[in-house]
Amino acid sequence: MKTTTISMFMTALLSLLAWLPVLAAPLSEQQKIDALIHSVEVLPGAQFIRNGSSYDGRAAADHLRLKLRNSHGRVNTAEQFITYIASGSSWSGKPYQIRFADGRTVTSAEYFHAELKKLETAAKPAPVDAPKSRAGSGTSGASGA
Repeated sequence: MKTTTISMFMTALLSLLAWLPVLAAPLSEQQKIDALIHSVEVLPGAQFIRNGSSYDGRAAADHLRLKLRNSHGRVNTAEQFITYIASGSSWSGKPYQIRFADGRTVTSAEYFHAELKKLETAAKPAPVDAPKSRAGSGTSGASGA
């Protein structure tokens, strides 16, 4: 009975482990871009500074989505998004900035690179160790009952 229960548990565990690569699949570039835009959209109390004017996160996200649409598919990676869309004004050449609720201000490029690093770090699956064999431990699989 004990051996059967352990065997069923191990089978279930191995089946679950087989799904880990699917569940922890890396984000696509489009998912990264969407996540970057969303991060500024929901940034509490922050202001997005563009060409000397301040905008809330929602307006900033709308502007970035518009610029992305207007790129007509020329921006394909999160790095390209940061460089060509989210870092500065194509009209004035001025860098975009983000002022946080605490008053600290950074360039949007700094902010988005830090966010991208978080996304890519979180998307890396942790190594999964194979179950350790109990061979040589002096015990057998039989229950003795």
